[in-house]
Amino acid sequence: MLRHQREAAAPSVGTAAAQGAPFVGTGSSVRSAERCSRLTPRGTTSALWTGRGGGFGKRAEATAKSEVSVNRSFRVDTVKLQHRYQQLQRLVHPDFFSRRSQTEKDFSEKHSTLVNDAYKTLLAPLSRGLYLLKLHGIEIPEGTDSEMDREFLIEIMDINEKLAEAQSEAAMKEIESVVRAKQEELTDNVRRAFEQDDFEKAKEILTKMRYFSNVEEKIKLKKIPL
Repeated sequence: MLRHQREAAAPSVGTAAAQGAPFVGTGSSVRSAERCSRLTPRGTTSALWTGRGGGFGKRAEATAKSEVSVNRSFRVDTVKLQHRYQQLQRLVHPDFFSRRSQTEKDFSEKHSTLVNDAYKTLLAPLSRGLYLLKLHGIEIPEGTDSEMDREFLIEIMDINEKLAEAQSEAAMKEIESVVRAKQEELTDNVRRAFEQDDFEKAKEILTKMRYFSNVEEKIKLKKIPL
């Protein structure tokens, strides 16, 4: 059993090995990790996003650069992102540090968590968009109802009412389908806004996506049997 509990959204290193991905030996991983500088969440996300080392040391930078680098844009190749995630986890995953000192184990736990968090941030369109806005000095505070148009807020209220009243699986699926379609449309719109460097428009769209994301969470909770 693995010593480290992986995030559900992240592909496991073990799975990568089963698929034939090359593993870096334990000794090599330790030496590479020992050369790493102290990481921040932003540095870790940058390493995944751009394919540059972002503080992971010379070996990590070399492996990341073996992939085609991508710009910091909303459009992300998820296959390449997953590949970079697996590369970085081979350097810092706790499985490779089980016989090392406690300091090295703590290092591994911390940096493996940072890699997981960065991967999840970039994988989901909403969190990726919010992160990209933050890099441009724009954040969306909670409680922005006053800035949303009345028609949109009525639409959200209507969906929430239907969800509260839904008693059958068919009704739930219908609501879920509507929300999914709305998110796909908004994701496409925010991609275009970022491509045009229209960050205020992107902010508006991401705010709407966050409302629908809240509805998605309510749907998940309602599906859980009491």
